[in-house]
Amino acid sequence: MKPSTALRPLLLASIAVLLAACGGGEAVKPTPPPVVVAPPVVPPPKIRIGVALGGGAAKGFAHIGVIKMLEANGFQPEVVSGTSAGSVVGAMYASGMDAFAMQKQAFALDEAQIRDYSLFSGGVVKGQKLQDYVNQQVGQKTIQQMRKPFAAVATQLETGDRTVFVRGNTGQAVRASSSIPGVFEPVVIGQYHYVDGGVVSPVPVDAARMLGADFVIAVDISSKASGKNPGSVLGNINQSITIMGQRLGQQELARADVVIRPSVSEIGPADFEQRNNAIMEGERATLSMIPQIRQKLAQMQRARVAAQAAKVPVVAPTPVKIDPECEKQGFRIGSLFGRDDKCEAAQASAP
Repeated sequence: MKPSTALRPLLLASIAVLLAACGGGEAVKPTPPPVVVAPPVVPPPKIRIGVALGGGAAKGFAHIGVIKMLEANGFQPEVVSGTSAGSVVGAMYASGMDAFAMQKQAFALDEAQIRDYSLFSGGVVKGQKLQDYVNQQVGQKTIQQMRKPFAAVATQLETGDRTVFVRGNTGQAVRASSSIPGVFEPVVIGQYHYVDGGVVSPVPVDAARMLGADFVIAVDISSKASGKNPGSVLGNINQSITIMGQRLGQQELARADVVIRPSVSEIGPADFEQRNNAIMEGERATLSMIPQIRQKLAQMQRARVAAQAAKVPVVAPTPVKIDPECEKQGFRIGSLFGRDDKCEAAQASAP
């Protein structure tokens, strides 16, 4: 037998083994790398913008221009607080009106619709017409029925304490907030009397914070003492109130994120003929502040994103403390003279 013939079976067997290893059975697959699933990205809480509209009689038409330009640039305030004239515009805005609807109502306003003179009481104007006008404009909604959280700030005459109305009759709360001492009769609500909120809170920044605003845009239309005699009874009273609340107002304005100051110092407190100029000044002043508003909002948003990424709590603005019992009653009274905050049972009654 030849050697090649003897090795043939062994060679064939080896080939068969190799073929089985290559094509027979299941191939060994490599282990895939583990899939890393990133945690879901949770966006930071939306920044809640609030507007604090200050008092200033006929200058208050400027608030309409401010709101118009804020909306035109993509800012939608969700919280509204107002003092005096600011409470009138604020109530309408909180009820659902946009700036253009408010401007239309401003041009159609006749002073006779809001002035009811009385020479035999503690003031010249009763204020009932103003109350009825506001309730008509807001569709008879109570404060708690507003589309946006709303607060009207007034001053309790007996104590000098600040009163923040957050529920009840909208027109009555606005009337109390707008009752300039010596010009309007004090408004009786419960067992107390209320006058203009500008005495203690010319621009209600704290009230906007109380309603939950994260970012407060304050609108200051108050007059500054110029060393000149105003030359009229209403002007004298208005300037006296301005002087009393000026320092207090500066302290509260410091707690706002942005302050808009329309140039309305030349408009008198009863100069309703200047309403168009006031609106335009509000527009101009707001447009000049848009870059600053965007910058500060972006800074706040970045701080929130960074805090969330670091898993640390976001430091929110310090809210105004409200006693639970005070909250049930509908408003908080902060002391003007440094006493402890307290609350009273009186509140604006529903219509």
